[in-house]
Amino acid sequence: MRYLSFLRAAAAAFVISLAASGVHAAPAAGPSLGLQTWTCRNMDFDQVVAFARKHEIKYLQFIAKHFDPNAPKEETLRKKAILDQHGLVAYTFGVAGTSTDKEKNRKLFEFAKLIGAKVIVVEPKNMAEWDNLEALVKEYDIRLAIHNHGKGTVYGDPATVKKILAERDPRIGVCMDVGWVTAAGFDAAETFRAYGANRIFDMHFKDKVTAAAADGKIVATDTEIGKGKANYAGLFAEIKKSGWSGVLAIETDSKAFAEDPNRLVAEAKTFFAAQTAKK
Repeated sequence: MRYLSFLRAAAAAFVISLAASGVHAAPAAGPSLGLQTWTCRNMDFDQVVAFARKHEIKYLQFIAKHFDPNAPKEETLRKKAILDQHGLVAYTFGVAGTSTDKEKNRKLFEFAKLIGAKVIVVEPKNMAEWDNLEALVKEYDIRLAIHNHGKGTVYGDPATVKKILAERDPRIGVCMDVGWVTAAGFDAAETFRAYGANRIFDMHFKDKVTAAAADGKIVATDTEIGKGKANYAGLFAEIKKSGWSGVLAIETDSKAFAEDPNRLVAEAKTFFAAQTAKK
């Protein structure tokens, strides 16, 4: 009994010492900043690596121009080694093309497995593809994130995405493009809540404004992140409240920004830091 009492006392003292040192009070990880390499679409792979290193961005979401799922295995491993050498992570890729042919889609999952990506960003144009995609999710235990564009596109309305989430494996979730959610007339914070933090696997960190063209059509134009119509104050409040710890990948659809994305990315980093520092 004395020995047990001693152990209890020692354990209590250890807990108190941890509390005093602050070890137990490590802050939650929170979101990370990443880069969607569509932003660097005028660069080659090596230039993207140099750009990411310059801006100290670790998490990269690759388009096929830079990291192709259909490339020979040797090329994939060579590029993966370069990323590893520089401490960069290909955490996902996309928006990846999908098919009603399950074996064509399998190549995406094999590529993800090879590079260590845990999620693939997709935007299937045909709803008939979902059965074979879901089967591959279950087989590989690799998640799929549905990407959205604007009004009139397959997943432009969050209600369409929510219906898929309700019917499919929980490893099928969302890559929420904040710019396009906004351009489609939806509030980013409300959309985040509607999907639920546990089903949002990735986000595209983008901002847009909308205006009516001469023909009356609504045109969406990219701005610097934080200077458009996106409700980022509300979105970051939801991120903090939910404890969401995914990646917000900087992205632009603007040809002008893509010509030289340095300022866009630098300003996005500053904006991200300011938002995540809020109490």
